[in-house]
Amino acid sequence: MPTDTTSPRTPSGSRSLEHPARADIRLAEVLHALADPMRLRIVRALAAAEGELNCADIELPVSKSTCTHHFRVLREHGVIQQFYRGTAKMNGLRRADLDALFPGLIDAVLQGAELQARGLGEE
Repeated sequence: MPTDTTSPRTPSGSRSLEHPARADIRLAEVLHALADPMRLRIVRALAAAEGELNCADIELPVSKSTCTHHFRVLREHGVIQQFYRGTAKMNGLRRADLDALFPGLIDAVLQGAELQARGLGEE
């Protein structure tokens, strides 16, 4: 069940977004979120940045409303954390939570995506 969480970087009284607690993150939901190529592209960008990115920093070849949908799915399934910094919606990969729950999963997914992007995953 989603919980209303506020990032430590978000001042109290600011807008906050619902995120599942670590204990509520389920493997099937994470895998579902990672199965879409656009969402995987977002996760790869966040992992490469090793920090937070604004939604606009991640270029996707889809409409703004579709981008919003993809970010929401990733947040609601526990893959990313979103918070507001001023008027910008910032995004960060919930790597610590995902690594604690599913050791090696994110690294394997990122490595597989990189191999596929290079065409090395083909036989």
